[in-house]
Amino acid sequence: MNAFDFSLFTDSGWGTVAAFAIDLLIRVAALLIVPRNRRPITSVAWLMAIFLIPFVGILAFALLGSNKLPAKRRRKQREINEIIMHSTDGAAEIDLQHPGPEWMDTVARMNSELGAVPMIGGNRVIVQGNYEATIKAMAHDIDQAEHQVHLEFYILAYDETTGPVFEALLRAQSRGVKVRVLLDHIASTKIPGFHRHTLPRLRTLAQRGGEWHYMLPVRPWRLQYQRPDLRNHRKLLVIDSRVGYMGSQNLIDSTYNKWNNRRRGLHWYDLMVRVDGPTVLAVEAIFTTDWYQETDELLRGSDDEVVELREALTLPPGPDLVDCQVVPSGPGFDGENNLRLFLALIYSAQRRISITSPYFVPDDAMLYAITSATRRGVAVELFVSEAADQAVVYHAQCSYYEQLLEAGVRIFRYRAPTILHAKHFTIDEEVAVIGSSNMDMRSFTLNLEVSLLVQGATFVEQLRRVQDEYRENSRELTLAEWQQRPLRSTLLDNLARLTSALQ
Repeated sequence: MNAFDFSLFTDSGWGTVAAFAIDLLIRVAALLIVPRNRRPITSVAWLMAIFLIPFVGILAFALLGSNKLPAKRRRKQREINEIIMHSTDGAAEIDLQHPGPEWMDTVARMNSELGAVPMIGGNRVIVQGNYEATIKAMAHDIDQAEHQVHLEFYILAYDETTGPVFEALLRAQSRGVKVRVLLDHIASTKIPGFHRHTLPRLRTLAQRGGEWHYMLPVRPWRLQYQRPDLRNHRKLLVIDSRVGYMGSQNLIDSTYNKWNNRRRGLHWYDLMVRVDGPTVLAVEAIFTTDWYQETDELLRGSDDEVVELREALTLPPGPDLVDCQVVPSGPGFDGENNLRLFLALIYSAQRRISITSPYFVPDDAMLYAITSATRRGVAVELFVSEAADQAVVYHAQCSYYEQLLEAGVRIFRYRAPTILHAKHFTIDEEVAVIGSSNMDMRSFTLNLEVSLLVQGATFVEQLRRVQDEYRENSRELTLAEWQQRPLRSTLLDNLARLTSALQ
């Protein structure tokens, strides 16, 4: 009989046993923690990262593994839903202008349950498609303000293009209008020239009585921290609770003030809408909630004031009026509000779906909905950019093209050097959605977004004209052409697709 090998319990032996035990404990813990309340494909991607590169994988999961806002913010979101309900209470009583398709009532009810905002009739929504003209229009409306201006943008930058808006804000504040500004912390501060140009203008605004705050600041030294890539991606402007803007355009020059973009000739093409009517109160409710999140200040009028303002906003009946529903979404909500809305509309489509999304990286549910639509005989077209501004997202997006083309989806790539950054889609002839949300996992799970659901043929016609312009300036991608691309491109696309699951 061999003697028992006590060398296992030497210092080096104990180290080996301890390392093995820790490694095993980490793997078991990962199996228990990672898959909980997470998509299977996302869980598998995180587990692979942790098992194959343990220390890097664990660090990444610790920093990026949770797509939930801190508990305090989630609690405030529940309070905020009550605020939204208060701001829009009674708005659903405003007669809808259009009977709409039979299925719309159930979609609107779902949105109201998820985001607390009803479908509201009696609105005028005008597409703003020219980048510089939109900024000038916002500055003009700010100059008409009498009481307050609420401005919220994912990226806010002072430059030659946006100067008119900053100057209008200062003029408004100087004549006694209360100006409040929100900007995303990480997205805005990383723009070239922020500390040299934008920050001094914001400080001047504050010195004159205005207020501004970062959204979702990541400053641990001030006890302000959450997952760094949970961002507030909304873009909106509300003036005197009477005029609202929302859509995809950031408040920055169309080159994003980056040398490399100018070298490549890149510029961004966006779409905003100008809203008049009682829906403006719902748009402002989104600003109110974000302001409360960042400042603990509740901007809330009395019940009588809300009713009086809603009555003042009601427009006289006309053929151009439409029904609207504001749909907020983000990690503060329990459900993926925007994804649920998009899926419901795509499954309800009977004849035609036109989608515009600069970053189109669908999850399985979205992919099945779109490919099922084509097999039901629905004509589906997708507008994307030919040029890439984010390489990983671009390659992840490309990995879906073959499957989409095989299913019968027509893909139009807007010609370079323009980055088609607009985010909207139309369903049949009566329903459309426009807002800040892309059709990718970041917008579905990580970003705070806001979308506007519009029911009315007049607005859909506006977007159809925009889509016709896209088609004229795009090149249609064919399956035969796509299948001839180099093997290295396929490899890059597939690798990028795998990383897209790490949400």
